[in-house]
Amino acid sequence: MARPADDTSSLFDDETPRPAAGLAEKSSAQQPLAARMRPRKLEEIVGQEHILQAGNLLPRLIASNRFGSLLFYGPPGCGKTSLAEVIARETKSRFVRINAVMSNVAELREVLAAARRRPEDATMLFIDELHRFNKSQQDLLLPDVEEGNVRLIGATTHNPGFYVNPPLLSRSHLFRLEPLATAAVAGVLRQALTDAERGLGTRGHAADDKVLNDLAVLCDGDLRRALNALEVLALSLPEQAPIGEKELELFARERRIRYDADEDEHYDTISAFIKSCRGSDPDAAMYWLAKMLAGGEDPRFIARRLVILSSEDVGLADPQALPLTVAAHHACDFIGLPEAELTLAHATLYIATAPKSNSATLALAEAHRLLKVQPVQTIPAALRSKSGQANKRIGQGQGYLYAHDFPENISGQEHLLSPASIYTPKTAGWEAKIAERLARWRELRAKLGR
Repeated sequence: MARPADDTSSLFDDETPRPAAGLAEKSSAQQPLAARMRPRKLEEIVGQEHILQAGNLLPRLIASNRFGSLLFYGPPGCGKTSLAEVIARETKSRFVRINAVMSNVAELREVLAAARRRPEDATMLFIDELHRFNKSQQDLLLPDVEEGNVRLIGATTHNPGFYVNPPLLSRSHLFRLEPLATAAVAGVLRQALTDAERGLGTRGHAADDKVLNDLAVLCDGDLRRALNALEVLALSLPEQAPIGEKELELFARERRIRYDADEDEHYDTISAFIKSCRGSDPDAAMYWLAKMLAGGEDPRFIARRLVILSSEDVGLADPQALPLTVAAHHACDFIGLPEAELTLAHATLYIATAPKSNSATLALAEAHRLLKVQPVQTIPAALRSKSGQANKRIGQGQGYLYAHDFPENISGQEHLLSPASIYTPKTAGWEAKIAERLARWRELRAKLGR
């Protein structure tokens, strides 16, 4: 639901909001630790130096308070919401927050109408999970964004190029946020343990650096998740009790890999897997394979990609790659998990360590190119079918030279009216022998031509 973060009064009243977006200055004891520890100014935000370092575009825009709409794209817990709240504070804007999952068109219309009635308040509209808005909802924002009635800050974990309407995307500054580094997360965890005002300082827990670093690693750069985990660990212990390795073990056993089927993580991980196999890096290929399996990826999807790799990137350099990966695909079907993981590992290592050739890919692309840029060639009469009396009467198939009647099966006959060079063999693996064979056949054809 949309709500102003300034006070408990109605979003649509005429009361002028208090300075600094009216964001609550005092943390509620009932709030989760991650909410209490949110940064209150730009200097408190950890990580994201690539966009927040002094002199970069975003800090300059905030300092001058001269910017339109902003889009923050990044994984969960990297600081998108915190950054939006800090911007509202530092620009003294009226801050209205909407979660796209729970909002609807009617509510969005009310929010925009209220902003038009209060132009002096400089409404900053923060939409969390912007990718959940459909096209109509996103289009509804455009007029007020263009007129400056609201300054939009959109946060999304999904690639904006696929999930944000092009007109809205073109009117916004896009910033990509990265998962937080382990050291950055561990530093905030240490601060939360000692902060008596907003953190857990009054409970008196202690934890050594290794425990905090290990917890940060387990949370994959997600600061919100790390703080929530620290709070759970602390509240499960008596006050003053240290948080050690034993307390961390239970959380480690329940760790979940961040992996969203059919969304960005799915596509990015399979892309890394494919490129690792293509790049002949079995270690990286096995790592990404394990991540996909731990994240619940369909093993048949992985197997299909291996079948494609066998022709696209291994090809004639190792002709056994295709039957092996096809067999792996069939095996995944009738074995199932978890045993099919071994089959996928087998096929992955085979592809990653096989000699590589993309000659089939290039040859197919060149053949398609010729068909597009040149007139389609007529099939030579000698190569046409002579089946049936009609074909025989018009002379189809006459003059065909049966290849097996000639040494090395080379008759010297042309099979295109306008010969073209389409296939160029590579020199890796088995294909090196093919290159030698084709060179010998070219010599034979040249002699027959003379």
